[in-house]
Amino acid sequence: MIRRVAPELVLALHFSFVLFAVFGGFLILADPRWVWVHLPSVVWSAVVNLAGWTCPLTPLEQMLRKRASVKGYEGGFVQHYIAPLVYPGGMPRRLELTAAASITAWNIVVYGLVAAIRTL
Repeated sequence: MIRRVAPELVLALHFSFVLFAVFGGFLILADPRWVWVHLPSVVWSAVVNLAGWTCPLTPLEQMLRKRASVKGYEGGFVQHYIAPLVYPGGMPRRLELTAAASITAWNIVVYGLVAAIRTL
């Protein structure tokens, strides 16, 4: 049972990290200390995409799937789970670069909004 649940927990953690990197800037409205956790996650997300690295959670999930005798997948988390929804034809390298630029630009906008709201 634990062998079948473990890869799903890693998947949930990975997806939560992606959501946090994208939307976590808004948590600064509740407590400014979130910036110390959120900014490194944004930098990590951008660097992983820019450098074409594989997030360590991906091989961990794939290893756990193999141990549970569950079929794994090729490529990274974003390419397997998110890209088919956004890019049905596949995610070429240039779109990974676009993802890195997008997460950075989006978070600059979020931080600007948060700063504007906090000064009101």
